[in-house]
Amino acid sequence: MSDAWRSYSSAPPIGAPVCESAAIGEGAARCLTVETAAGAFPLLLLRRSGVLSAYVNACPHQYLPLDYRSANVLSADGSRLLCSAHGAVFDAATGGCLSGDGADGLDPVPVVERDGLIRIGG
Repeated sequence: MSDAWRSYSSAPPIGAPVCESAAIGEGAARCLTVETAAGAFPLLLLRRSGVLSAYVNACPHQYLPLDYRSANVLSADGSRLLCSAHGAVFDAATGGCLSGDGADGLDPVPVVERDGLIRIGG
């Protein structure tokens, strides 16, 4: 996994709480902000087939949040993430760019679940 997410000035420290595990149901995606002393960090959480994934909620093409114009960032079949600002499409499983300007994908963020909480992983 890439550590590019750490280059954001507001990147939360390892172990920072994100939200309760129950907030991300199966087949759901949620955009939220993780507030720490470093600042407000935009995060996108996704749970597919029991696997929890996280990405920086910033389209690499325009650096706007994927949910800039619409909260619905997950395709109907749950396989793609959509940028509501300009229509770029990303693979939900890998964050890789499927269509849009350039070939940059979403920056993955490690997360762990413990004791009913999702936290930033190491």
